[in-house]
Amino acid sequence: MNISVNIGSLKLTNPVTVASGTFGHAEKYYDLEEVKMLGAIVPKTVTLLPRVGNPPHRIAETPSGMLNAIGIENPGVDEFIEKKLPALRRIGVPLIISILGHTDEEFVALTEKFNQASGVSALELNLSCPNLKQEVLVAQDPEATFRVVQKVKSISKVPVIAKLSPNVTDISVIAEAAEKAGADAVSLINTFTALAINIKTRKSILGNFTGGLSGPAIRPIAVYMVYQVAQKVKIPIVAMGGIMNAKDALEFLIAGATMVAVGTANFINPRAPLEVLNGIKEYMRENKIGDIREIIGSIKEKG
Repeated sequence: MNISVNIGSLKLTNPVTVASGTFGHAEKYYDLEEVKMLGAIVPKTVTLLPRVGNPPHRIAETPSGMLNAIGIENPGVDEFIEKKLPALRRIGVPLIISILGHTDEEFVALTEKFNQASGVSALELNLSCPNLKQEVLVAQDPEATFRVVQKVKSISKVPVIAKLSPNVTDISVIAEAAEKAGADAVSLINTFTALAINIKTRKSILGNFTGGLSGPAIRPIAVYMVYQVAQKVKIPIVAMGGIMNAKDALEFLIAGATMVAVGTANFINPRAPLEVLNGIKEYMRENKIGDIREIIGSIKEKG
C-alpha cells in the first residue's frame, strides 16, 4: 500500500498533518511516539517580532464548531528558531513552518531566517488569518497573493505552500495566482470570519469582536472549495476544514486534495490525526486500493 505524497520536492510518508495553531507548541504531544507517525507537523504561525495575541475571550464554542481569535500569539522568529525548533527537529517528522508577515518585506525576512535554519521541510505562507485587524488580507487579492508568493519562492530553499482564505468570492482565482507565482501547493481553507454575541451584554463574546469559525460546520463548504480549486490548478492541495475522522478526510481527498490537515478536532481529541491516518489505511484495504493516488480527485460527477 502506497500512501506517500509529494509537495514539490518534499516527499511525505503519508497525507496526514495537523493544522497550524491547533497543536501549538505543546512539547508533551510532540514527544509521543504516535506523533512521529504523521506525514508532517505544522507548528503555530511564526511572525518576525513577538506577538502577545488578542485580548480575551479568545475562544467560543459554536454549534458544530468553534470561534477563535487568538491573534497569532508567538515568541517571534528568533526565539522560535533558538528555543522551539530544536525540539521539533528531534521528532524526526517533516516540519512545515507557518509564517506570517505584515508586509512583503517581513515575509522575505522570515524566509531568509528559515533558510539559515536546519530541519525545515517547507514553508506555509499564512496569507489568510482573519484575526488580525487588516482591512484586506493578502489572500483576498490575487495580485497581492502573486506578489508575496513570487518573492518568497524566489529565495526559499524549501517548497512553498500558500494558505488561502475562504472569505472571497472565488477562491480558485486566488489559487491560480499562487500557482502562477510558483507556489508548490496551496492550503485551504482557513477559517471564516464570524461573530457571536452575548445577548445579555449585547457585546461580542470575543475580545477581538470577530473571530475565525472552524469545525464540522464549515466542512461541506471547505470540500466544495477544494473541489473548485482542484479543477483549476495542477499543484497539490493541502485541505482542512472540520475534519473529525477518516470519512471526513476521505471526502477532501476524493474532491482533489493531496494532503489533509486536522485542526479543530485536536482540541477535543489529540489522537484525531492518527485515527484519521489509520482510517484512510483501513478504507484502502477494504476497497483494495493500492495507491493513495487512486483516491485523490476520484470524485464522480453526476451525469
